[in-house]
Amino acid sequence: MSRLEVGGDAPELPPGVDAPVFGEPWQAEAFAMTVALHDKGLFSWAEWARALSAQVKKPGAAADGHDYYEHWLAALENVLVSKGLAATADVDAMAARWERAALATPHGKPILLENDPEFRSDG
Repeated sequence: MSRLEVGGDAPELPPGVDAPVFGEPWQAEAFAMTVALHDKGLFSWAEWARALSAQVKKPGAAADGHDYYEHWLAALENVLVSKGLAATADVDAMAARWERAALATPHGKPILLENDPEFRSDG
């Protein structure tokens, strides 16, 4: 549920717009991260389009597209690994940290990596 849905006082959307582009904050963050990495020249839009297309076309993708940003994130992870910008193990470890943080975060509170019960700060 989005923050707007919780409050119940969501602003009116412009005519012809049925729903927000991003259903959850992480979706907007994944989108922005992809654009920023592209802007830094780490991959071309053609490379990005191929990576995203490959994910969306995988068997099991939802026909209604509700899992689009899950595919987006998987494509971003694949691009980072294929370009040598991140190791698969590092991507998997970070995903596990976020998952643990999400499970440990009380409902309605922001999910922070520091919420990961296995997180150890050296300073």
